[in-house]
Amino acid sequence: MSAAHPHASKMDNPYFPHLFTPLDLGHTQLRNRIIMGSMHTGLEEEKNSVEKIKAFYVERAKGGVGLIVTGGMAPNWSGRLAPFACDLIWPWQVAKHKQITEAVHAAGSKIALQILHAGRYAYHPLAVAPSAIKSPISPFKPRALTRWGIRKTINDFVNTALLAQKAGYDGIEIMGSEGYLINQFIVTKTNLRKDEWGGSFQNRIRFPLEILRKTRAAVGKNFIIIFRVSMLDLVEGGSTLEEVITFAKAVENNGASIINTGIGWHESRVPTIATQVPRAAFTWITARIRQEITIPIVATNRINTPDVAEAILRENEADLVSMARPLLADPEFANKAELGRPSEINTCIGCNQACLDHVFAQKRATCLVNPYACYETELTAKPLITSQQIAVVGAGPAGLAAALAAAKRGHRVTLFEKENSIGGQLNIARQIPGKEEFNETIRYFTTQLALSTVTVKLNTEATAEVLNQFDAVILATGVKPRAAGIPGEDNARVLSYLDVLRHKKPVGKRVVIIGAGGIGFDVAEFLAHTEEERDTPTWLKRWGVDREYLNRGALLPQRTAETSNREIYMFQRKSNKMGASLGKTTGWILREKLKKYRVRMQSGVEYKHITDDGLEIVFKQQTQTLMADNIVICAGQLPLLELKNKIRVPVYLVGGADKASELDAKRAIRQGTEIGLTI
Repeated sequence: MSAAHPHASKMDNPYFPHLFTPLDLGHTQLRNRIIMGSMHTGLEEEKNSVEKIKAFYVERAKGGVGLIVTGGMAPNWSGRLAPFACDLIWPWQVAKHKQITEAVHAAGSKIALQILHAGRYAYHPLAVAPSAIKSPISPFKPRALTRWGIRKTINDFVNTALLAQKAGYDGIEIMGSEGYLINQFIVTKTNLRKDEWGGSFQNRIRFPLEILRKTRAAVGKNFIIIFRVSMLDLVEGGSTLEEVITFAKAVENNGASIINTGIGWHESRVPTIATQVPRAAFTWITARIRQEITIPIVATNRINTPDVAEAILRENEADLVSMARPLLADPEFANKAELGRPSEINTCIGCNQACLDHVFAQKRATCLVNPYACYETELTAKPLITSQQIAVVGAGPAGLAAALAAAKRGHRVTLFEKENSIGGQLNIARQIPGKEEFNETIRYFTTQLALSTVTVKLNTEATAEVLNQFDAVILATGVKPRAAGIPGEDNARVLSYLDVLRHKKPVGKRVVIIGAGGIGFDVAEFLAHTEEERDTPTWLKRWGVDREYLNRGALLPQRTAETSNREIYMFQRKSNKMGASLGKTTGWILREKLKKYRVRMQSGVEYKHITDDGLEIVFKQQTQTLMADNIVICAGQLPLLELKNKIRVPVYLVGGADKASELDAKRAIRQGTEIGLTI
C-alpha cells in the first residue's frame, strides 16, 4: 500500500529517515512525521494561564515536533468534561487562542485544536448522549439528545472549528474515539435510537459524518481536519472490523485530511497506555486500516522512542506517529532524534502518575521524569550569586535530579554513591514485570551525568569528615525497610522486600506478603510472574484482545488464564480497599493482574505471631495459622539519616531521606530538582 501514500519521498536524515521526511498535505506541509497527540494538562482551566500554556506548547514546538494537537475543547456546555472544563464557543475566546497559535508558529511548528464532546462521560448533570444510558465512569445519567439537539450539536462543532480557524490554528482534530459522544453514536451499546440517527450502521455514523462534511464545507479546503477513528473499541457491543473500515472510508470521502487512531474506550478493561502495555502494541490495526484508505493515517499508543517510531513508518504501518506523553517527558524529543542523539532523550515510562492521575484528580499535569512539564514558567533557576562546592550523597532519583540541576546552575557538584551504579530504588523498580521502562530513566540520567560537570564517585561511602569540606550537602541517602512489629519477626522465614528484589534470596512456593501499598503489589507481581516473554501477541491474548478481529469490539470471548508457580497471600491491617494508594489510572490494572494470578488479597487482618509454621492472624474475629514458606515484610520504610547529625555545613534532605512513608519517584525527582535550582 506504500504506493497509495506518496505524500513525500525525500529522506535525508541519516539517523531516522522516515521519521524526518516532510509530509505534504497539498495546501501545507508538516516538517516531519511526529504529531504531539492531544493531552489535557489542567492549565486550560486555570485563570490567567495563557502564558503558561504558551510556554508549554512553545517548548514542544522549539523541540522540533511537526504538529501539535491541543487538549480537547468542548463545542458547547453539555460537551464539557466537567462543569468548568475548557471550551471554545464564543468569539471573545478567539483572542486568547490567537496568542497561543502565534507563539507556536513563531517557534516553527503547526498546531491543531481538538474538538471533544464528552457525551455520557461528562462529569456534570448537563450530560447528553444518543440514548439515556449511564456510563460506568460518571455518576450522572445523560439525557438523550432530541433531533433538534443533534442538529444543534453538529452546528456547534462547526462553530468551534470556525473559531479555531479565526484563532490561527492550522487545523482541528475531531475526537471520534475513546468512548466520547461521537463514538457513542456509532455503536449499538450506547445508541438505542429508532430514528434516522440510530438503528442501522449507516444511520449510526450519520452524526459524525454530518459533523465532518459540514465542517469541511465551512472551513474550506486549506485547513487540516484530523478525524480520530475508534479502531478498537475494546468494549462489549463495540464496532466490527468491517464497520471500522466502512467508517474510515466514509471519513476520507467526507473531507478528512488525516485519520488518527483511537484505541479503547475509557471504560474498557484492557490497558492501552500504561507501562505494562508493550511498545507499539496496537499498530497492527492501524496498518490494517491503512490498506483501505489513501489519506495519511496516524499510529498511536505506547510509542516512546524514535527507533520504535521509525520502524512503524519504515514497515508502512502508518504515515505519522502520535506521541503525547513522550513529549511531556522531553520537549526536545524530535530535535535529539533528528541530530542522532536518542540516548539524551528523557523517555516516557508510561507510569501515568503525574499526568493522567493528576488530571483525574483535577490537578495540573506534569511528568514524573520531567518536573518542568507544565511548570515551564515557574520551575526556574534562582540566579546564582556564588558558585559553591556541593556534595550530593546518594545517586537515586532525588540525588540525581538535585546534582544535575545544581551543576546546570554553575555549582561544583560531587555525587557520592556507595553502590557500583546509579539509580537507587529505580534499580529495584525496573525488575518488576511491566516496569522495565525504568531502564530508560537510568540510561537518561547516566547520559546526562556524562554530559554534565558533575564529579561522580561510585563505590564511595561518603563520610562526615569528607562532607564537612563542602559548602553544603544534599542528603539523598534513601530509605531502609521498616519492621512490621510482629512477634517472631526475626524468624528465618521472614524476608524484607529488599531481600527479595535486591538480594535475590530464595522464596518458597507458599508466600505471605505483609502490606498492600505499592511495594507490596510490586513484590506480589514479581513473585507471581512466571512468563518472561512479553511479545505483543501474547500480551494481547492475555488481556482478551482479538487480533483477528472476529468479534465486536475486538474482544475475545474468553481471556487467557494466568498461572503462577506460587500460592500468594497479601494482607494489610487497614480495613480499606487493597491498593488504595495506587494510581487512579493504573491501580485497577495491578489489582486485575494479581487476581489473574489468584493472589489472595485481604484487608482488616491482625497479625499475632510468626512461627516456624507460618503466620498466626486474626481475621473476622477468628484466629488462624496460615502455613507459609516465607513471609515478606512490605510495611513501609524509614529514612537513612545516620550522617545528618555529623555534618556541620548546611544540609538539605531530599527524596526518601526527607519523607520515607512511600517510595515516590515523582516527588523525589521534583524535590531534587527544586533543591538544585535554589540552593
